[in-house]
Amino acid sequence: MQQLLEAARNALGNAHIPYSGYAVGAALETSEGAVYTGCNVEVANYSNSLHAEEVALGTAVADGRRRFDRLAVVSGERDGVTPCGMCRQSLAEFCPPEFEIACESHDGVETYELGELLPEPIAAAHLDGVAEQ
Repeated sequence: MQQLLEAARNALGNAHIPYSGYAVGAALETSEGAVYTGCNVEVANYSNSLHAEEVALGTAVADGRRRFDRLAVVSGERDGVTPCGMCRQSLAEFCPPEFEIACESHDGVETYELGELLPEPIAAAHLDGVAEQ
């Protein structure tokens, strides 16, 4: 997990945060061991801003990856930030409830399972006429 946390820390330096000053880095590991990183990208209207976790996930999916084992999330504040609800839902599209999420703080690393952070995700099975893929 230390290498994944280091990759997330390295992604912090690329954050575009002119409005909040709050940098976040994420590193997502695939089932094959590849690592995709992301940082937050703020834009002036805020609603179009991208979160570090979704940048990492989107890059991995665009590269053909669909199976993931774990995620590390680090903020410049080292405050133990966890993925927001939107990012949790996006992760749930591809990851099982036992998917591991490590969040770094000044006191160390707290590890969660996606299912405990998002116990009842919206899934394809909830949508009319959509079969699980």
